[in-house]
Amino acid sequence: MRRFQKLLAGALLVSVALPIHAQAQDITVGVSWSNFQEERWKTDEAAIKGALEAAGAAYVSADAQSSAAKQLSDIEALIAQGVDALIILAQDSQAIGPAIQAAANEGIPVVGYDRLIEDNRAFYLTFDNVEVGRMQAREVLKQAPEGNYVMIKGSPTDPNADFLRGGQQEVLQAAIDGGKIKIVGEAYTDGWLPANAQRNMEQILTANNNKVDAVVASNDGTAGGVVAALTAQGMEGIPVSGQDGDHAALNRVAKGTQTVSVWKDARELGKVAGEIAVALAKGGTMDSVEGASKWTSPAGTELTARFLAPIPVTRDNLSVVVDAGWITKDALCQGVSGGPAPCN
Repeated sequence: MRRFQKLLAGALLVSVALPIHAQAQDITVGVSWSNFQEERWKTDEAAIKGALEAAGAAYVSADAQSSAAKQLSDIEALIAQGVDALIILAQDSQAIGPAIQAAANEGIPVVGYDRLIEDNRAFYLTFDNVEVGRMQAREVLKQAPEGNYVMIKGSPTDPNADFLRGGQQEVLQAAIDGGKIKIVGEAYTDGWLPANAQRNMEQILTANNNKVDAVVASNDGTAGGVVAALTAQGMEGIPVSGQDGDHAALNRVAKGTQTVSVWKDARELGKVAGEIAVALAKGGTMDSVEGASKWTSPAGTELTARFLAPIPVTRDNLSVVVDAGWITKDALCQGVSGGPAPCN
């Protein structure tokens, strides 16, 4: 009913006042962001906007500022604006349920963006986060095959935190069972905030008298907090993982204070999200989305999903992010002398 009313209203407007290019079938996609505190979301936003512009669709958005309650009201407001599809980066995968129901009531398709929404009415688009966790642990384990490990996890309200942790454990389990490594500290990071990761790391260092040999941190923001805590204790340079390809993190990889940033090209993810949202707004089914497949969540919900492939970036292949235009050589190599290619 909502769509019919919108189309009818649009048709009346065209006949009365608007130029011919403002057609009734014009599509508006609403994007609900959990926050803009992570560097990468600005890149995602630009990619989504680009895909929508290419399709002739409009973009509107709201920033929940890390509040699950605000995100619900944000989505209500986007629905009230008459959006034809929603892309949602969920702040809290459990609390988002009423928003999905509200969208379903209005016949508005939803793309769950990079974070699981446990509802089969939402298309799930992300990278393979279990594999990201494996990649993180593999690279750290190469550098520290023995010793005391710390696990700095993501937000407890984000299922990705546990997907990552599961992948990390798969890689580390044999070394744990063999007595080569010991996990001496583990903590979730509320809101994925670097300051919270730093505080957790400081407490773990204190509890272990700084006897820490490696840190598996689940993203670049938390890695930044970890590196700050380590640097304060004169321990910079021990293996630390991350993900997202944040520019600051890639610079740390070049400097040797971070071991790996698993790069998930946000430009591709945003582009695909915009394209899927438009296709669904036009009446396409989730099953018809290119690359879509059925996937069962750990909770047993069968979802329609598409997973993109990540790339681990270390000192051995730093040129890949420069060659892809993700970061300039100057930004990557700032403060680096005699480092790895292309900073040598």
